[in-house]
Amino acid sequence: MYIYLNGEIVKQEEATISAYDHGYLYGLGLFETMRTYHRHPFLLDDHLDRIQSSLHHVNIMYTFRRDEVLAIIDNLCKVNQLEDSYIRFNISAGVGDIGLQTEPYQEPTIIVFQKALPTHRFVAKEAVFLKQRRNSPETTMRLKSHHYLNNIAAKREIGSDPKKEGIFLTEEGYLAEGIVSNLFWIKNGILYTPAVETGILNGITRQFILRLASIYQLSIEEGFYEPDVLKDAKEVFFTNSIQEIIPVSRISGQEYPGCEGVWTRKLYSAYCQYAESLFNREQLS
Repeated sequence: MYIYLNGEIVKQEEATISAYDHGYLYGLGLFETMRTYHRHPFLLDDHLDRIQSSLHHVNIMYTFRRDEVLAIIDNLCKVNQLEDSYIRFNISAGVGDIGLQTEPYQEPTIIVFQKALPTHRFVAKEAVFLKQRRNSPETTMRLKSHHYLNNIAAKREIGSDPKKEGIFLTEEGYLAEGIVSNLFWIKNGILYTPAVETGILNGITRQFILRLASIYQLSIEEGFYEPDVLKDAKEVFFTNSIQEIIPVSRISGQEYPGCEGVWTRKLYSAYCQYAESLFNREQLS
């Protein structure tokens, strides 16, 4: 498999970075994951907008151009002979002296990974409330950063079963998000999801679903919710840019419709319809 590294396409086993990269030394780095469908990078503009904003927060001076990124993805698709794939942009601060740096980073290390994925997967999972609480964001907002120990600890708690996803609660006991996903539920004809102010990541697929729901005139509420609200939910699902929409079939012994949920199916059908064409959620009509 080939990857992109600082302007070159190289074999993954030949890729190297400096031991003095501050992404390695201090976790100063960001990543963004997305999918290609027949080589189309779904919601690319939204991913680039988020990573550009995040770069500002970690003091990395770099601007991604849309044409540059499209060329990188297209070249990887060609050399790896992949059309439906996982794409991960990884941006670390770059080389610096040992010690905390306050000056902006001017030469980040940029890596783009790719691997094969099936076109679509609509498979229900069991959700489990985690004992591990969601940590607070490192800055004023949750970044998709290299600081991933909280997520790893949660994953270790539930184990490697691919049919399970954990639900984080905040330190105050409110619903937050999945280990690698955002959380939604339907109740009384309303789509609910925890507010960004709980400290969750404002996922790209989360934002897409909220936009899609508004077009379908589905009422939306975002807020602070205790776990008991899920007991009366008619449907529950997670969202994730790689796993798409993940129906929930069970939480703590309580059954949910999973893949048979009316709204879950409707939203997923629309997701599949747009996956090969949209560059951003504002193109929805």
